[in-house]
Amino acid sequence: MSFMPPTDSMFLLAESREHPMHVGGLQLFVPPEGVGPEFVRDMIQAFRHTDNVSPLFRRRPADPVGSLGNTWWKTDETIDYDHHVRHSAVPQPGRIRELLQLTSRWHGSLLDRHRPLWEAHIVEGLADGRVAVYTKVHHSMVDGVSALRLMQRALSEDPEARDCVPPWALPSAKTAGGGGGFDPWGLIRAGAGAAGDIAGLVPASFKIANQIIRDGDITLPRAPKTILNGPVGGARRFAAQSWEIERIQRVAKSSATTLNDVVLAMVSGALRAYLLEQHALPDEPMTAMVPVSLALRAESAGTESGGGNSVGAIVVNLATDRESGPTRLEEIAYSSRQAKKIMGDLSPTQILAFSALQMLPIALTPVPGFVRFTRPPFNVVVSNVPGPKKPMYFNGSRLDGMYPVSIVLDGQALNITLTSRDKYLDFGLIGCRRSVPHLQRLLIHLESSLAELETAWG
Repeated sequence: MSFMPPTDSMFLLAESREHPMHVGGLQLFVPPEGVGPEFVRDMIQAFRHTDNVSPLFRRRPADPVGSLGNTWWKTDETIDYDHHVRHSAVPQPGRIRELLQLTSRWHGSLLDRHRPLWEAHIVEGLADGRVAVYTKVHHSMVDGVSALRLMQRALSEDPEARDCVPPWALPSAKTAGGGGGFDPWGLIRAGAGAAGDIAGLVPASFKIANQIIRDGDITLPRAPKTILNGPVGGARRFAAQSWEIERIQRVAKSSATTLNDVVLAMVSGALRAYLLEQHALPDEPMTAMVPVSLALRAESAGTESGGGNSVGAIVVNLATDRESGPTRLEEIAYSSRQAKKIMGDLSPTQILAFSALQMLPIALTPVPGFVRFTRPPFNVVVSNVPGPKKPMYFNGSRLDGMYPVSIVLDGQALNITLTSRDKYLDFGLIGCRRSVPHLQRLLIHLESSLAELETAWG
């Protein structure tokens, strides 16, 4: 057995039926030309006959799982592939809608703590002939960004390659390498490692406070209460859709903003329209917790950061009180610039520590009555994880969608995570089925919001 760090065990301790603590992803693949119905069967056999399983995917909580299992890992020598790798099919008529319903159900169920904490579902039966793979891994084993990286590392740029192996057969590096990824729930985990730089954070905090007082227009972690910010149940609803990056980049260029600003404006317009339908739009503007790159000084208006890991977070005003889409975009871009400016002189570790401090209310949500009687620090989490810039393949099957499936908690009943893929941005929306009714309506409003911006900015 091996010791489980407290920053890992807290995800096991916080888990309950209402709060599954795993991250997941839904991938869509177009099979190679000329393959027959045996293609999916062969894929499953390949997944189940992998000999070199990574040590990460052999770990499970030690017995008894309710006590010792929260502090120690045990390694299983044999893997029950019939349990971990599952074969499913979508019901007729085999639309994406049916696939998302299955994904919602799978993501709302707990992983078995008596086995290594991961599952993979290979799904056939889609009317268009594509094959889906849904995977989920417990957050105590890997954070959301690292999980997406593992999925990407299992792919190849070569459509002729036939030596790809599933993620559980890859080396078990826990940290994601490069590229600006952000995992909001993992931020609390990472913030624990920033204690050594707290002394340097004290004078930095005075600087931040002075700038807030002087400028008076910094978005603080104190948001209006909405239907998205109450207690959650155990059932989930998942929605996913892709948008062409070129469409979003054109709006960003014409409006002298960034791609991330336009994404937030899409989210803002979608949330405004959705909450108006629910007769639940607050009078005050809603806010979002979004990633911040360590390469703050390298950023310029209208461009994306050239590198570095996004380990921190900022709170951005979504301007949902404004009716005009272009006005919302302008206010979002300004709020984002101001938030990044305030962190411009902080060290990376100070940014991490300050960001974790803003996330502190999330750690207090298990306290009885905290969510019901306090205002949320922000209304929604919007994360953007960079993905592959070229077409990718798994043993000849072309990747045609890569949708993140994250975690929702009490006080944060909706999570929006997106990742780039070749020429697309793949959005994954996960929400509490009870708190966020008809979540799929947000996809329609995201498109409408982008179309409004395209019209306004030509």
